[in-house]
Amino acid sequence: MKRMFWTFLAVAVTITVISSSAFAQDDVITARSAPPDPAAVQLTEVANGFVRPLLLTHAGDGSNRLFVVEQGGRVWIIQDGERLETPFIDLSSIVSPAANGTGYTERGLLGLAFHPNFEENGWFFVNFTNEQGTTHVERFTVSESDPNRADLGSSELILWQEQPYPNHNGGHMAFGQDGYLYIAFGDGGSAGDPLGAGQDLSTWLGKILRIDVSDAVYAVPQDNPFVGRNGALPEIWAYGLRNPWRFSFDRATGDLYIGDVGQNQWEEINFQSSESDGGENYGWNIYEGMHPYSGGAAPMNMVYPVAEYDHSQGISVSAGYVYRGQNVPSLAGVFFFGDFGTGRIWSLWRDESLNWRSQVFMNNTGITISSFGEDEAGELYVVDYAGRILRFDPAQ
Repeated sequence: MKRMFWTFLAVAVTITVISSSAFAQDDVITARSAPPDPAAVQLTEVANGFVRPLLLTHAGDGSNRLFVVEQGGRVWIIQDGERLETPFIDLSSIVSPAANGTGYTERGLLGLAFHPNFEENGWFFVNFTNEQGTTHVERFTVSESDPNRADLGSSELILWQEQPYPNHNGGHMAFGQDGYLYIAFGDGGSAGDPLGAGQDLSTWLGKILRIDVSDAVYAVPQDNPFVGRNGALPEIWAYGLRNPWRFSFDRATGDLYIGDVGQNQWEEINFQSSESDGGENYGWNIYEGMHPYSGGAAPMNMVYPVAEYDHSQGISVSAGYVYRGQNVPSLAGVFFFGDFGTGRIWSLWRDESLNWRSQVFMNNTGITISSFGEDEAGELYVVDYAGRILRFDPAQ
């Protein structure tokens, strides 16, 4: 295993301070008296050779396997530190052709989520754009004869969404502690939200959906915030988003963190308490981050981000995870996020007064941060779009 060491520079940045309630749980750190120490951490390369990797996740089945998603349609397994020779699933023939081309694209295989009962039912879900650029969320089942292969014939279409432009597809999916599947959609693309999708409750674009996939193709949870509201789609859980590129649930508290890619100037991290009933409006396109964008007044129900940075520090946010692993205990309770363009990694936490604080945690990493990842034990990984997977480890 190759080990790579970086020199880290902690740089303080100005972050809006917003009060938030803490969650009093035994042995769960939800506030800190001091920022995390970058000197306590090194990044260790655990695998390489991937082509445009966008995501790392796990199946939650006790196997400790890592699943790496490539934009071109393949999902690879890392088991016992080695990448298996055959992909878990290969959708390269049905994803958008641009995802296997040489130019930049935001299309392709964008999301992967394993059902909470995967060990029993073998279900997992993928989010991809097809040859026409339409978003598909489909369910597959693992092969009965090989736990490291998917059954390609088991595909079941869950939902689909036409994409008016080739960018801002969102694509991330994750299961919450409530057992429901959350799905992120961007605003449909172009620039500036020309369709007004972010604030339009009659479209899934610019939203996070919440659906029940436990039995039928899908059902709408009856406690979703817009169930029964005229002119609003009942699947919607949160809105006012431009291009939510990765979100995650704190495995200890259930809190939701969302990274929303900005337009011209501001990248943002949004937060939703586990106690929320949903329906949060994160402001786009009336606001970009904490700043007016389209010229209108801030909506009465707008929720401001808990952190932001401008384009002098980065160009495209990739949201990460709250650290809940054991290898670097000094990071407990800290949320990490990064920038695709500059490779900076930020830390975000609540102080003892329950106000949000943030600082640059790692500078000049040399990583094109397409995503972060978390394994079954809660250890944190960084996904390098150039083909590498790196893990947060104690500094040597």
